[in-house]
Amino acid sequence: MLKVVPTKTEVRKDFELSLDEIAREGARRLLVQALNLEVEEYIQQNLNEVDESGKRLVVRNGVTKPRTITVGSGSFDIQAPRVDDRRDGEKFLSNILPPYLRKSPKVESLLPILYLKGLSTSDFKSALSEFLGEGTMGLSPASIVKLKKNLGV
Repeated sequence: MLKVVPTKTEVRKDFELSLDEIAREGARRLLVQALNLEVEEYIQQNLNEVDESGKRLVVRNGVTKPRTITVGSGSFDIQAPRVDDRRDGEKFLSNILPPYLRKSPKVESLLPILYLKGLSTSDFKSALSEFLGEGTMGLSPASIVKLKKNLGV
């Protein structure tokens, strides 16, 4: 009977892919956990805030729509917890994940460096998808051109 054994390089490629997936999933889980802790702390700080009928004014209210976040370990979808703050003039805003954040500041700072090193605008998406995965949304040539304008280049 013939037994096919994969070569070391084939095994290594599969292992590297699973390492990237593990890092991405670990980052996603830690982010969700940190967001949940941030919301719980906010709710605990405002636990005594009640209306005239005795109902709490600051309560948890489900999760947001899924959005893709790009961080150093890649891109993943996440649903952030929501808070219903019924107090006048008050609103919960996450310090960890602001409402419209799609790319971590580290990834944002990488883009101008790559441009200044000579990477062409049209090559950004393909180059970064090798490192950050296929979910590198928001890295279109138009967004790179906007970054260039901000840099004065």
